Amino acid sequence: MNAAGLEAVFLANRALLLGFLRAHGAGDAAEDLLQDLWLRVRDAPAGPVGQPLAYLYRAANNLMLDRYRSQRQATARERSWSEAVGPTIVGRSDDPGSERMLIGRETLEAARAALAPLGPRAERVLVRHRVEGVPQRVIAEELGVSLSTVESDLRRATRALIEFRATLDKGPA
Repeated sequence: MNAAGLEAVFLANRALLLGFLRAHGAGDAAEDLLQDLWLRVRDAPAGPVGQPLAYLYRAANNLMLDRYRSQRQATARERSWSEAVGPTIVGRSDDPGSERMLIGRETLEAARAALAPLGPRAERVLVRHRVEGVPQRVIAEELGVSLSTVESDLRRATRALIEFRATLDKGPA
């Protein structure tokens, strides 16, 4: 079965796939996950799929697991952040002090300087994907480049920030 055949199976079983996602805990995210599945099916390379409906159920389940893991990681990150900055004290602002804001701005500018040699597209890809949470495929469409170009930009930008972070960890010479 080719990609067009897989699309036909998806369209014929859309309601069943949506019900599957809802029944397995996707909740309000079921429609979003189904849309993600459609995009993957639509953009899948042509090739034979022995049991297309089983393939679609498996792909839907994998998308749901990916979203669950992502949410779990975000919750852990938020918990770590809350533990690092301490509890909120009534009558005291949670806003960072002016010194901390200045250090943050300087660090951000230094990080941007570390990304500058890669060009503005690499920084944009990094921000759109890592900060704003936009899927790589959507970024590729926005920028009019291939998915592999977005992946390459993301790898290069991540490597540059890892190297930048290593310089921060070393401290002043």
